Amino acid sequence: MLNKILKATISATIMAAAVPSFADTWKPDRPINIIVPWSAGGSTDQVTRVVAPILSEELGVAVVVVNQPGASGSVGTKTALEAPRDGYTWTANAIANNATYAVTGLLEDTSIEDYAVYLHVANAPLVSVNPSSPYEDFGQLLEAMRGEDVTVGTAGVNSSGGMALAAIKEAAGGEFGARMVTYDGGNPAVIAAVSGEVVATTQLAVEQTEMAKAGQLRPLAVLSDSELVVEGLDPVPPITKWLPEMDIAPDYFGVFIPVGAPDEVYETVSEIWERRIMNSPELQEYASSRGAVFAPSHGQEAIDRSMPVVIAEACARVDRGEAVVDPSEFGISCE
Repeated sequence: MLNKILKATISATIMAAAVPSFADTWKPDRPINIIVPWSAGGSTDQVTRVVAPILSEELGVAVVVVNQPGASGSVGTKTALEAPRDGYTWTANAIANNATYAVTGLLEDTSIEDYAVYLHVANAPLVSVNPSSPYEDFGQLLEAMRGEDVTVGTAGVNSSGGMALAAIKEAAGGEFGARMVTYDGGNPAVIAAVSGEVVATTQLAVEQTEMAKAGQLRPLAVLSDSELVVEGLDPVPPITKWLPEMDIAPDYFGVFIPVGAPDEVYETVSEIWERRIMNSPELQEYASSRGAVFAPSHGQEAIDRSMPVVIAEACARVDRGEAVVDPSEFGISCE
């Protein structure tokens, strides 16, 4: 897949480098739908609703966020891929999801090469527990996870929370008794931890910080090699404090436009991304207040930034026995 991605993005990179003239600027004449394949309130939904009004202002039409959850995000993603390739149906997600749906068998014959890529933030999963739980730090929780039936709420195996829990299990080694409880999105998974329906959640920090600030969650560790600092919260220690050999790759999120639309669609969106999104105070405020990293990019730069997490997640699927298609078929070596 890596070779295919690089070839497929050469033309997109060339388009991204040029500012379109008035004559070839796309002027949509009806609303644009961005399909968020997760429930409302989750990480993808949150940041897409920050970006959509900016795009709407620039394009002169409504940019509508449509939530279509199901099957770890693959249902809404499939809808976007099956829509007419006219530039009016986009999708949004963590890029590692779109790049690995085929590896896990959730979608057939698709990869990130099917989209023009526009990234905006990088997110990190956060391990938090219900405040009534006995766990005061991640070390205590990890010890319990190794031998007890600790319930952990996530948005499914292909979600950031699901992949985070699987990564923790792999890094911890040996016996692991934590049990994943799946919800239709990050927000419901977080609410389940707040209500005590599950003991913990491993969803993204941006989905948890408001509840943590309100004292309804107790953050224990961030899946990063540096602490998480968010105004209104005590610094959250990195998970590498307890699992120093754990591999960490930034989890990039963005908006993806299926390929096949007229060239002026991608040219216009690339120009808007360069001029507005990459300098957006609204997006910067969202990132700093919620615990995300402001990291917008597009074209080849976006592909280059995201390949470490794409490769890491594809190969992790193999290690965990979740892959139904070997990543090597897409040019990814896991050796």
